Amino acid sequence: MQREVIPLALSGRDVIATAETGSGKTLAFLVPLLQHLRSGPRRHIRALILCPTREITAQTLAHYQALGCWPDLRAAAIYGGVGMAEQRQALASGSEIIVATPGRLLDHARRGAARLNGVEILVVDEADRMMDLGFFPDLKRILALLPKRRQSLLFSATMPIPVLELAYEHLLCDPVHVEIGSPSAPPSTISHSLYVVPSERKAGLLLHLLQGQEMESVLVFTRTRYRASRLARQLQTSRVRTECIHGDRSQAQREGALQAFRQHRVQVLVATDVAARGLDVEGVTHVVNFDVPPVAIDYLHRIGRTARAGANGDAVTLATREDRAAVAGIERTLGYSIPRVAVPGVTETEPVRLVPIPLSALHRGRGRSLSRGRRR
Repeated sequence: MQREVIPLALSGRDVIATAETGSGKTLAFLVPLLQHLRSGPRRHIRALILCPTREITAQTLAHYQALGCWPDLRAAAIYGGVGMAEQRQALASGSEIIVATPGRLLDHARRGAARLNGVEILVVDEADRMMDLGFFPDLKRILALLPKRRQSLLFSATMPIPVLELAYEHLLCDPVHVEIGSPSAPPSTISHSLYVVPSERKAGLLLHLLQGQEMESVLVFTRTRYRASRLARQLQTSRVRTECIHGDRSQAQREGALQAFRQHRVQVLVATDVAARGLDVEGVTHVVNFDVPPVAIDYLHRIGRTARAGANGDAVTLATREDRAAVAGIERTLGYSIPRVAVPGVTETEPVRLVPIPLSALHRGRGRSLSRGRRR
């Protein structure tokens, strides 16, 4: 991604890039952006990076700060869930780079705090996720506030029709297309496994899996906020170091949970799909689909949180018989069947060949989904 995009962006071209998760797109737009801003005026917004969620916004700002290339360039994160006063101060002080979610940015713009008529570079990150979250009208309102002459870079894991319409009608001028990998294929370094288990036995099976020594840093996805909170409490009661992240938690709680997970102070982070896109957490060894996602693309985005940047990882799915159609859709997208793992007395049988393992093996980390050892 960086090899393809950075030279194009440095030349001033508009770019529309499609890439699988973990492909390094954040640096692909930050490096040329910083190179462009090293010269020119200061004290007003010159670069705008739009992100779909608070977490991705804060993460992108952290990546910029970690680079530390041009300390005289100031950047600020603008997102909801926190007070506006500090953000107004950052805007008033003349930050050159703004990383923002669309809704909160428009709130500041309506109040006259965010002046966007001097933006020279626009980056739209996770564009397909923007469409999922209903940001299309807000995006068009923001684009109306920007100068027509600017450089625009759009990044998306998939390329649905609304994204293309937005890109060609409102956002990009004669763009270069860059496609890295296949958005319908996960990294080859991910191993997949599936357990067919009644819904009421899922929590118990997950607890047994977590007792395997190889499950060091585990991201668990549930379908709803309520199920995420309930599962986190169940794991905590069983003395598993667990945190939880979903839309009902405050911004401070979400940031605290992510920080604890990144620093490996907790073993498990239970999340809804708010965390499925864009988050870059180093060292996630396993992604567990506690609930099967309804569409295959969500499966790909979830499991993309492991095996980042060429590392290895495991994707474990706990499915009920009612999930057959969703599993079949995932397997069609992958192009192969996910290996089934049987745990006597816990999982159910299917009209497919299962790979039986004793329950005791899970405690020793020798189940199929845990058998390969951890590669660093």
